[in-house]
Amino acid sequence: MGKRAAAPTGRGRRQSRRRRRSPLGRLALPALALVTLALGGGAALAHYNGTGDTGPTDADAKAAGSRTPEPTTAAPTTPKATTPTPAPTTAKPKPPPKPKPKPKVPESGPGTFEAAGSSGAPVGTGGTLRRYRVQVEDGIDVSAAEAAAEIERILAHPRGWAAHGRGRFQLVTENADFVIRIATPKTADRLCLAVGLNTHGELNCETTQGVVVNLKRWLLGSPTFTGTPAEYRHLIINHEVGHEIGIRTHMTCSGAGKLAPVMMQQIKGLKGCRSNAYPYDEDGSYIEGPIVP
Repeated sequence: MGKRAAAPTGRGRRQSRRRRRSPLGRLALPALALVTLALGGGAALAHYNGTGDTGPTDADAKAAGSRTPEPTTAAPTTPKATTPTPAPTTAKPKPPPKPKPKPKVPESGPGTFEAAGSSGAPVGTGGTLRRYRVQVEDGIDVSAAEAAAEIERILAHPRGWAAHGRGRFQLVTENADFVIRIATPKTADRLCLAVGLNTHGELNCETTQGVVVNLKRWLLGSPTFTGTPAEYRHLIINHEVGHEIGIRTHMTCSGAGKLAPVMMQQIKGLKGCRSNAYPYDEDGSYIEGPIVP
């Protein structure tokens, strides 16, 4: 008889047992893997499409929460330029204008005169026509033409003599009835003294030739007169021309607080009246007062 085969030992017996397994067993594992893959893939597909009944699992949430967000870099921004608000300033009050210096009045002049070379139309509505010339002493820095124009305006003023029928006046260059001269104080004194009037270097006068105006009064006015030198010039002309039209006497104040008559020597004091440069008030009433003896 042939020899009997020897019984297999440990390793050989294990290999022998593996070989004797059923073919069905060998197929079970791959099939199970396919089923698992199919089930897992379907769930994942359903989750991805958002159409499955199963939402994200706790594991998915943890995984999502554990992700570190990618850092982002914001674009640099340039700060807007701001205009500084200026600090409030307080405007400084303007200083009051400096008063004009008083014009210098020469005490004396050469005694010769320049005549205004202009003439005008008569002013006034009644009375005798009186023609006058204007002369200014040489070297006193007063224009004869400008002085003549100003005197012409004074005589035509609505509160003056001509406006109320007390005379008509006309500026002429020749054939004058009287002359209005503007002279330095010493020249004025000499002309006034020729008819017996002492003006003391301060006053005006009326002579046989006409009116003498002291340059000091023409430029500076009077310390007793409330008003400008330009307004005081109205008083000078109205007072002295008043003598020319026949008012030979002076008047005085008619009562405290009233307007002083233009024929009052107001430079010597107002005696309670208010200074006034016109023969008539704004209502057209003649301003008069008691006659000075």
